[in-house]
Amino acid sequence: MTISIWRYSHLALAVSSFMFILLASITGIILAFQPISEQFEPYKISDFNSVTVAETISNLQDKYPEVIAVQVDANQFVSASVITNNGESLNGYINPRTATFIGDKIEVSKFFQWITNFHRSLFLKSIGRFFVGFCSFLLFLIAVSGTVLILKRQGGLKSFFSKIVKENFNQYWHVALGRLSLIPIIIITVTGVYLSAIKFDILPKSAINHQIDFDSLLETPKLNTADFSVFKNTKLSEVKTIEFPFSQDVEDYFIVSLKNKEIIVNQFSGAVLSEINYPLVTIFSNLSLFLHTGKGSVLWSVILAIATVNILFFIYSGFAMTLKRRKSKLKNKYKKDACKYVILVGSENGSTLPFANQLKEQLLKAGETVYIAELNKYNAYSKAEHIIVMTATYGEGEAPANANVFLQRLKTIKQVQGINYSVVGFGSLAYPDFCKFAIDVDNALALQFKQELPVFTINDKSVESFQEWISLWNKNRNLPITISQQKLAAKPKLNHTITVVDKTIAETQLDRTFLITLKTNTNKFNSGDLLAIYPENNYRERLYSIGKVNNNIQLSVKLHENGLGSGFLNTITKEAIFKARIIKNKSFHFPKKASKVILIANGTGIAPFLGMIDENKNKAETHLYYGVRKRESLNLYNQSIKENLNNKQLTKLNIAFSQEEPKQYVQDLLKQDALFIAETLKNNGVIMLCGSTAMQNDVLAILNTITTQNLQLPLSTFKENNQIKTDCY
Repeated sequence: MTISIWRYSHLALAVSSFMFILLASITGIILAFQPISEQFEPYKISDFNSVTVAETISNLQDKYPEVIAVQVDANQFVSASVITNNGESLNGYINPRTATFIGDKIEVSKFFQWITNFHRSLFLKSIGRFFVGFCSFLLFLIAVSGTVLILKRQGGLKSFFSKIVKENFNQYWHVALGRLSLIPIIIITVTGVYLSAIKFDILPKSAINHQIDFDSLLETPKLNTADFSVFKNTKLSEVKTIEFPFSQDVEDYFIVSLKNKEIIVNQFSGAVLSEINYPLVTIFSNLSLFLHTGKGSVLWSVILAIATVNILFFIYSGFAMTLKRRKSKLKNKYKKDACKYVILVGSENGSTLPFANQLKEQLLKAGETVYIAELNKYNAYSKAEHIIVMTATYGEGEAPANANVFLQRLKTIKQVQGINYSVVGFGSLAYPDFCKFAIDVDNALALQFKQELPVFTINDKSVESFQEWISLWNKNRNLPITISQQKLAAKPKLNHTITVVDKTIAETQLDRTFLITLKTNTNKFNSGDLLAIYPENNYRERLYSIGKVNNNIQLSVKLHENGLGSGFLNTITKEAIFKARIIKNKSFHFPKKASKVILIANGTGIAPFLGMIDENKNKAETHLYYGVRKRESLNLYNQSIKENLNNKQLTKLNIAFSQEEPKQYVQDLLKQDALFIAETLKNNGVIMLCGSTAMQNDVLAILNTITTQNLQLPLSTFKENNQIKTDCY
């Protein structure tokens, strides 16, 4: 399967560095617990940040005849090396407020020492250290390439943290954890490379050399150490080490290493004899050591441990997804120039291939000759009569990896015979560019071939929708194709509990249409989103456009004879409870910023618009064009519409009755208001359509005529500006 350069790079880097990254990750997880364990030792005092150097030194000098050094480690444990009144040497942790010894210095266990050495060099010394550093760099590149793939999948930087469409366990968590772990992993890799560079002297070294004029040193005025202004103004938390003078000679002095500089202090007067800031290499080295190890911070150590565990999961899930793609290779019984049917597939991760393979297998069983290939391998097919394109859309309406050169190949490769075509688009309504690439392919094919069926879109790999397309296609081709539900169906996760609040009776209405009001366990939905129900508690899905009214879901449903979804909703009783899921349909939400909004609907397509109008609290200018059979059909909606007209949430209502004189359809109303429609689009207004696809096709044709004649622009211009929003069925 052809894959993009980013995916290829991501995979190649992972494969080439797999073993080193695996070993480094396992040992890294173990080492993350070392600084955590140290933090639980009882050697840090409360309110440590308020202790001054003067206070600590004064306490030590009062208690011990000789002080050699003081050290503050990453855990803010203070240790001191002193000589006692008995002439004994002591070296351990102290309480800096009292100078009392509180414990011996922590010795790193042999186990952690062994793991540390293995983590740094795999016991291969310099060669191992080089490979570990190099693999840190490769892991950095893997993180970068993975980030690019997430950006492409999610549709850009703004959508980086938007909802992830769950195709399978490995894919979902690979992306979800990848986003959360991105920054820690980049920090781990960059600091790992930096520390390796220091080890091999790649970075410049800059020694600290103090220049002191010993002839000018004075023993006066002689002050107590506790009165040195530099010590009084320096917090112990800023200190790394303090080296005390070796003797009472004026040439000996305090050497104080702070976090950002080193100073020399006269032991008698407290004057600062020299002060040198650390070079950037030293500062970055210290910072890299902290960021790479987490030493001194429980929180950061835990974050590093979690990020490193995630690396192990990425190794597993990445290879699992790769193996799944490889299993989905396309195989053919016949050569390309011997087949009547050609199936061309576009898929980024292989999820479309099972559908294409099922169609191929069923065509072969029906005695037909069929050839299947990726879209990028489009070629001349000398005996082809029908081309079926089955493609997903990737990112912001882009082609999937194995279809990214198809449109160019289509322009250059010509078929010598007349060919019919059909396009099936796979995608998710959670993305605004739902099946956009399939629509682009359909438009391009229409320039060369005869369209047999309008482009058919399938949401979330719905087996039910695919079967609907198969049924339509069978009628056109006179074929007995059936699809194995078991091989394609995956039972969805129903994460919302729905309670029936109210329901009208379908049988009392002219069109057998009814309203049903539902309460759900979430408020995170909008008018225009979709409610997916599963009447038989299996893969068979029915979608209904949501109107959000008084924070409840309101559906308008037409009862069809033997209708699976409408029958279920019609027979369900008030206060009944069932499970469903809500599908975000961001491309069909009421616009927040538009000069005017025109809503066009027929039949039950009014449902989301009733919700949008109810939510139009800012009273944006909104016009509704609605087509029904007879006046009696309005009875369900009259009260709601009148209320919204009275409170100005709906500006104007335009009704077309198709079975009452004068007989009209919504497209006739649009023709009458052509100048108003053109002016609305010209002034950045938005037009929204919901209802039957037949109505949609007629309306779009009228709108194209209006914009062409009045604005000298095709309707496609306004589609590209997101001024035309459709959700038809």
